[in-house]
Amino acid sequence: MHYKRILLKLSGEALMGERQYGIDPKRLAEYAKDIKELVERGIEVAIVIGGGNIFRGVAGASNGMDRVQGDYMGMLATVINGLALQSALEDADVQTRLQTAIKIEAIAEPYIKRRATRHLEKGRVVIFGSGTGNPYFTTDSAAVLRAIEIDADVILKGTRVDGIYSEDPEKNPNAKKYDYITFDDAIKKGLKVMDMTAFTLSQENNLPIVVFDMNTKGNLLKVVLGEQIGTKVNN
Repeated sequence: MHYKRILLKLSGEALMGERQYGIDPKRLAEYAKDIKELVERGIEVAIVIGGGNIFRGVAGASNGMDRVQGDYMGMLATVINGLALQSALEDADVQTRLQTAIKIEAIAEPYIKRRATRHLEKGRVVIFGSGTGNPYFTTDSAAVLRAIEIDADVILKGTRVDGIYSEDPEKNPNAKKYDYITFDDAIKKGLKVMDMTAFTLSQENNLPIVVFDMNTKGNLLKVVLGEQIGTKVNN
């Protein structure tokens, strides 16, 4: 077994499937199936999910909305996604807990590190909603922060692309894909893996990141078992 405890970072856009916005139940069910495979093998799974399929604080701010207000709206969007993913996982018979950095006791537990760790030890999937609970911090930063707090072995960033490239592969078909890259090299080359706050926090805490295509069936399990899928970033 390569990794024992993972933090899976999913973008809100990933939940749209083929849709233009919102949540695709089919895509959710596929993700739940992939995550269940890990749980059945005794791997501890925590998840941080974005909210871009519903609302983006930065986009709201660019249209004249107050940035802080927009960011809080984005945090609530991640809670909606967390509830949807929790529902899909429980439909697949996977015990799941949703914890949020903003208190919403009617639908989720407040984030408490010890409680989250205990859930993981008992084989429950833990979804962390509402980012860090603070404006101006992305869900990437939340993912790294939570991964460090729960002592995860790795951050798995599930995207629509099969790794990190020298340029956008959709714009330049000759872009070079990296199998491995150091944090320093990624910064020097200006590669957009995560936002800089999240990235440097990961680097300082020696927490590797694997960027991979989450939408290819079986990829998640392969990454966790140590197969060369996607791009690994470490010191």
